[in-house]
Amino acid sequence: MDNKYGKNIFVTGASSGIGKACALKFAKNGCQVVGVSRTIDEATETFPGGGTFARKRLDITNEAAAKDFIESLPDIDIAILCAGMGVAGPAESTPMELTRRQMEVNYFGTLNVAGPVLKRMREKGRGLLIIIGSIAGRVPIPMQSQYSSSKYALEAYVDAVRMEMKRFGVKATIIEPGDTKTGFTDARVTDESEGGTEAYGSVVRKSVAKMALDEQKGRGPESVAKVAWKLACKSDPPARVPVGFEYKALMQLLRIMPDRAKEAILSKMYLPK
Repeated sequence: MDNKYGKNIFVTGASSGIGKACALKFAKNGCQVVGVSRTIDEATETFPGGGTFARKRLDITNEAAAKDFIESLPDIDIAILCAGMGVAGPAESTPMELTRRQMEVNYFGTLNVAGPVLKRMREKGRGLLIIIGSIAGRVPIPMQSQYSSSKYALEAYVDAVRMEMKRFGVKATIIEPGDTKTGFTDARVTDESEGGTEAYGSVVRKSVAKMALDEQKGRGPESVAKVAWKLACKSDPPARVPVGFEYKALMQLLRIMPDRAKEAILSKMYLPK
């Protein structure tokens, strides 16, 4: 399959997990990849076929720094925005500090980068924006209301971008991974404030443990990178792509399933007694 957009690739969250897997996938296919992360070790790796992976430090929650960095790049044909983190805990008691952090990284951090990227793509009349969302952006997960909300917001953002940028030849799509085995699991921040633990007892701990188990039994991040590459080879990519047959089937089923049935299933999965 041939990349339809060009070989200049920009990736966020590139120090590990899905971001690193995407960066390596494109570099190994002959692309010039610039991957950023707040804590990445700066270096450049070269691959057979001429591909490169340049690792650079960037905190995407710093709007001015993100804008300056994007403007300094020679060119951007494809941007793959993967940076994110997770907050878990009861909706009623999760401290606003954690909720704001969740949105600051997953939503506002993504937009800090997406805005200047889209401007550059619009000016040259082509480009592809790929945002890594989540199945949780379409299926709200109990005890992950803040995380789900941040991913729901990205779904709406991509839908709007697709309509706005169509006239300029710029494409946008969101990838929706399900359970994926990455360092995201260990990095998840769980609210253990007094209010939450008093009201919900061990439910929070059991729910988070179920999430962690499912993630560690899930697909590797390379599965998401493969989807990103396939999207780069489509001249008209779809608005959203769940990763894996079972999640594609789930999305089709949820279209016709009553809300109360969804709630019952999700509660049984994630709210152990």
